[in-house]
Amino acid sequence: MPIPDYQTLMLPILKFYGNSGQEHSFREVADALANQFCLTDQEKNEMLPSGQQAIFDNRVGWAKTYLKKANLIETTRRGYNKITQRGIDVLRQKLENLDANYLTKFDEFKAFRALRHPKGTVAEEESETESNGRTPEEILEIAYQKIRNDLATDLLQQLKSCSPSFFERLVVEVIVKMGYGGTRQDAGKAIGKSGDGGIDGIIKEDKLGLDAIYIQAKRWENTIGRPEIQKFVGALTGQRARKGLFITTSDFTSDAKEYVSRIDTKIVLIDGETLADLMIDHNVGISIIGTYELKKIDSDYFIEE
Repeated sequence: MPIPDYQTLMLPILKFYGNSGQEHSFREVADALANQFCLTDQEKNEMLPSGQQAIFDNRVGWAKTYLKKANLIETTRRGYNKITQRGIDVLRQKLENLDANYLTKFDEFKAFRALRHPKGTVAEEESETESNGRTPEEILEIAYQKIRNDLATDLLQQLKSCSPSFFERLVVEVIVKMGYGGTRQDAGKAIGKSGDGGIDGIIKEDKLGLDAIYIQAKRWENTIGRPEIQKFVGALTGQRARKGLFITTSDFTSDAKEYVSRIDTKIVLIDGETLADLMIDHNVGISIIGTYELKKIDSDYFIEE
């Protein structure tokens, strides 16, 4: 079954607290709810696009936040909550559903919303968040991922239109930004200087030059198959090289990928989509137009000795 949204989790969480009447930690609540909804390990561990938090944990956290803002549960000590008398009274109503619309009957929850929106109105974005069941972090990360995907698509189109020599220089830039190749000047001298038809350049694996990586950079439209990879491996063998990096603006066939996984020579294949992602990660060919920090309360700061 799909991971339940945070509004669907509100009533089960309140019932969990109500059944025992005791305080519980976040982990106890999350594990109990995961079992109740029969979530698999894969569903419990599915991450937000940023990879910083599990989607299910994020939704449990927001469901608890809404219940606390409506004073249906309260904090007893750091990381622990228990049901309030109001929460017990709500459970006695034997509701079939508990969502944000219901919580608006409580002044504390309305004040919470008004604090976020000074005019006392609910923003259109918040209404959309509550209607589709996604948490604010999910909305933010989904929007970020869409912007990133669109940027990657635009980058890939730009890569396919640039000249072969520019593409080779760009590849060097990305590799150096990743921490390989020593200085950009050193790496730049290697590209296109080997004279071997199967090798476009040689770059240091680290700044000390303890090992070398041989590069093939192909600005191609067609998918690259096993024969091209075999030619590259042959060129590496002729140089007694152990490591190679094959970068392209297109993609690799499954046969090429399977071949690379079976040979002794270490070959890394980077397709166009991966290259575009690396350019974004290391700020090559892009400019930053805005930076946003996602913050939360530092609970340790408020502990009084």
